[in-house]
Amino acid sequence: MKHLYILIFSVFLSFNLQAQGLLKSNATYKIVYFRSADGKPKEDRNATVILASSNQNLISNATVLDHKAKYPYEQSIVTKPAQILFQVADLSADQQIATADSTAIGKQTFELSNETKVILGYTCKKASTVVNSNRIDLWYTTDAGIKAAPTSLGQNLGLVLEQVRNGNSFVTATKIEEIKNSKPIDLQKISAKLTDGLTYKDLLWKSRFTTLSVFNNETINFMDKPQSNDSVFRFAGGTVIARKVKFPELHSNPNVFVDLTEQSNGDAYDRTGSVFIIPTDKQISLMDALKNSVKDLPVYDNGNGKKYQGVVATANYNPVIELMRFFTPFGVGKYNTLKLKDKNWAEKVYYRQDISELFPIVNGKEVWIAVFVGNYDKGGHKVSLNITLHNNGRQKEAKEVILPLFNSTNVMEMAGQEYATMFSSDKGLEVSFTLAKDLKDAKLRYITTGHGGWGNGDEFVPRKNTIWLDEKETFAFTPWRQDCGSYRLSNPASGNFETGLSSSDLSRSNWCPGTVTNPEWISLGDLKAGAHTIKVTIPNG
Repeated sequence: MKHLYILIFSVFLSFNLQAQGLLKSNATYKIVYFRSADGKPKEDRNATVILASSNQNLISNATVLDHKAKYPYEQSIVTKPAQILFQVADLSADQQIATADSTAIGKQTFELSNETKVILGYTCKKASTVVNSNRIDLWYTTDAGIKAAPTSLGQNLGLVLEQVRNGNSFVTATKIEEIKNSKPIDLQKISAKLTDGLTYKDLLWKSRFTTLSVFNNETINFMDKPQSNDSVFRFAGGTVIARKVKFPELHSNPNVFVDLTEQSNGDAYDRTGSVFIIPTDKQISLMDALKNSVKDLPVYDNGNGKKYQGVVATANYNPVIELMRFFTPFGVGKYNTLKLKDKNWAEKVYYRQDISELFPIVNGKEVWIAVFVGNYDKGGHKVSLNITLHNNGRQKEAKEVILPLFNSTNVMEMAGQEYATMFSSDKGLEVSFTLAKDLKDAKLRYITTGHGGWGNGDEFVPRKNTIWLDEKETFAFTPWRQDCGSYRLSNPASGNFETGLSSSDLSRSNWCPGTVTNPEWISLGDLKAGAHTIKVTIPNG
């Protein structure tokens, strides 16, 4: 595909611009602008470059015109005298998109001032406007005889030689050169690729990161014989869905996000949900139990008379790695027919969780990603799940060690996995692990939520969580959420009480209906090689 920069064959002729006058009306000029802030040049020295002629202006930059730009990149073209603004984006070597707006430039309004200053030998006047609460001052001249600007703003004023945002961020012209043998952009070819403005912005935005589509509008409900297919597997009566996902191998340290949408497909209640990885790097994995029985999982016994399957790491088993713990709201979607005055219910709930710190365990690998929603409803819930990877987002650590130690969320609840009632014993939840080498600045990624209903149950009663490292108390806190009422519009089926409160308003033990529970990062300090023990104690309701 021929790109914009291929259409510009140029020979640059520099000339002195002190006290310059009228430029040639039949010539093409290259105008170079650099950015600065608070009197200092910006670190990014990629100059904005305008190629201005009598019939069109190309707004580009130095790296694009020098064939050094990374995909995606964007350029703009302004036609004259029609003042149509074309935006063109090269998403890859073989994909280009475009959009056109015939009103954007014509509807611009400015407050004109009598202030003047000289830039590149031209006396410039000031025009001001406001864009998204930012004050923009444009310094333009009508003495040059051409109209151009470093952005779409002020294309009709004259030649804009400086643009100032909020008084301290500058884009200033540093050079004007005449170009010989330049060719105009072929707008007919661009017009064949036109799309509407919103679609253009969406395609350009999505091209800047990688999206892994895991589940699309999948039902999570309870049934006697859940049906799997070639890509989506259903287990535990249909309350767990799982799929293998191949992650690209990246040498950068990207920002990684889990994006989940949920809506009721029949179940009206607030349910525990979890997005997790199923490790398969040891002899036994949760996949064995999902396909067969929870009896396949190793048992944790803390002496309270119950057996807890698949909770702690052992020599031949790793527990699931929770990416996101979320809670469904009261019936969003299915129960939006329950109208209340001045309440416009959300159509679905959107959850987004940063999981960047866990990327090393999936980098370049194919892994099982699963979603669990605990419910016994035949309608259940509908979910969609994407994972997005945004390159060069984080500082790369010298070396990261990630050890799954325990996970007491009983994602196989509907297949007989025991509830996390081990905290009724003073021993609580205890797991031992061995480090082959010293570990510097270790941290525990810890997610905790309390459940258990009214009265003295854990859902509505604050409970102190204490973490013990090698039999010494290392951290303690009382997890609690007091902002649940903020999510009322996601809870159409929430009960309402005589007090005027909704059930979804009530504060809870580190969760709210329709929200994500964020991990706590607990510093464990430097750990020596050898055996260690972590214990969690929580007073039971």
